[in-house]
Amino acid sequence: MSTRSESFAGLSVAMVTPFRNGEVDFDALGRLVDSQVKAGTTCLCPVGTTGESPTVSHEEHERIIAAVVEAAAGRIKVMPGTGSNSTSEALRLTRFAARAGADAALVVAPYYNKPTQQGMYEHYRALAEAVDIPICVYNIPGRTGKNIEPETIIRMAELPNITMVKEATGSMDQASQILGATDLTVLSGDDSLTLPLLAMGGRGVISVVGNIVPGDVAAMLRAFEAGDLADARRWHHKLFPLCRDMLSLATNPIPIKAAMKLLGRDTGELRLPMTPLTAEQEARLGETLAAYGLL
Repeated sequence: MSTRSESFAGLSVAMVTPFRNGEVDFDALGRLVDSQVKAGTTCLCPVGTTGESPTVSHEEHERIIAAVVEAAAGRIKVMPGTGSNSTSEALRLTRFAARAGADAALVVAPYYNKPTQQGMYEHYRALAEAVDIPICVYNIPGRTGKNIEPETIIRMAELPNITMVKEATGSMDQASQILGATDLTVLSGDDSLTLPLLAMGGRGVISVVGNIVPGDVAAMLRAFEAGDLADARRWHHKLFPLCRDMLSLATNPIPIKAAMKLLGRDTGELRLPMTPLTAEQEARLGETLAAYGLL
C-alpha cells in the first residue's frame, strides 16, 4: 500500500512532558527519547495532548521541540504538536518546528472557537503553504468541540503538504470515507482502535500506551504488516485491557504519567488543572499494570 507519508507508517509515540518541581525536566526528556530509539519506535510526537501542551508556555513549547529534535539526532523521526486555535500562533509554532529540524508537524484542529468547515480548511491551508515539512491533521472532536468533516479533510488532501491524519474521532465510518477517497497516511489516535483502523487501510498509530509498552504496540503493527492476522489479534487482545483500564481512569495524560511513575520512568508530576489520580485510582492502576505483567 502506498500512501502519502509512508515513512511515518508504524509506531509514533505521543510523548509525555516530564516535569520536576514545576519545571520541564529536559534531562529526563532526553532519556525518554533514547528509550524510544532503543525500542525501535518510528516517530516521536512531543508537546501534543499527552505532552500537556495546553499548560506549557510558548517558550517552553519551542524549547521542548528543539530538545527532542536535538536528542533524536536523526535516529528517529520527530513530529511535534504545533496546533492552536489561533492560526497566527499555529503558524509561529509550525514555522519554528520546521526551522528546528522537525520531520513533520502534528496540528490539532482549532479548539474552543469552533470554526466553520471553511475556516478549518483555510487554517490548514495557511500552514501547508507556509512550511515545507509535512502536516498531520489531528482530528479529535472530543477535545476540540468540533469535528473536521471527512469532506473537508478530502478537500485538504488536494494540498501537497497535507499528508497525514491522526484519526481520533472514534468513527470508523469517517475513517473509511477518508481512506477510500484519498492517499493520506491515516494514523490511529485511539490505541484501542488501531487494529480495526489498520484493517481499513490505516498505516499506524500515534500511541499513548507506547510510552510504556512500545515494543508490544510495534509487535502488533509488524504482525499485521506481515499478514499474520492471528498474531496481530493476539497482541490487540493483550493490549486492549491495558488501554481500557488505564486510560479510562482519568483524562489523558493523568493515567499514563501515573503509570510511568509506578514504573520508575517519570515523576508523575502534572500541571494544573490536571491533578493526580486518587489513592483508589492509583491502586486500580497498579492492579492493571500487574495484570499486564509490568509490575
